[in-house]
Amino acid sequence: MHIVFGGAFNGKRQFVQDRLTGQVDWYEEILPEASNHTTVTTGLEEWIYGQLEQGASEAHIVKQVQGALDKQQVNIHIWILTDISRGIVPLDPLDRQWRDATGRIYQLLFKEAQSITRIWYGLPENLKGDGWT
Repeated sequence: MHIVFGGAFNGKRQFVQDRLTGQVDWYEEILPEASNHTTVTTGLEEWIYGQLEQGASEAHIVKQVQGALDKQQVNIHIWILTDISRGIVPLDPLDRQWRDATGRIYQLLFKEAQSITRIWYGLPENLKGDGWT
């Protein structure tokens, strides 16, 4: 599993697209399903927010993400994540809950990842592993 993360509009998607070959299954704002192809998941942050809006507990959301990780039997799975760690603490309770839940889920994903690449305005920096090319 590979993670590519960075701020909004920093070139994460382009970085991933430039490295993909063959058939790719994209999952936008939903959890990935089992696949025999390369898979890319993006919009996890929006999916988490939607789950919280519907009343799901953080524990339930974590369980769903862990289940998605357990199902992945693919050659390559890439998660494109947006860095939300540098903002002001939200005043709205739901927004705070979302920020906290997303941070804890990111910790789970980062721990499981074989490689992590941070994209800073189009420039990649490998933080874990040899990077994904």
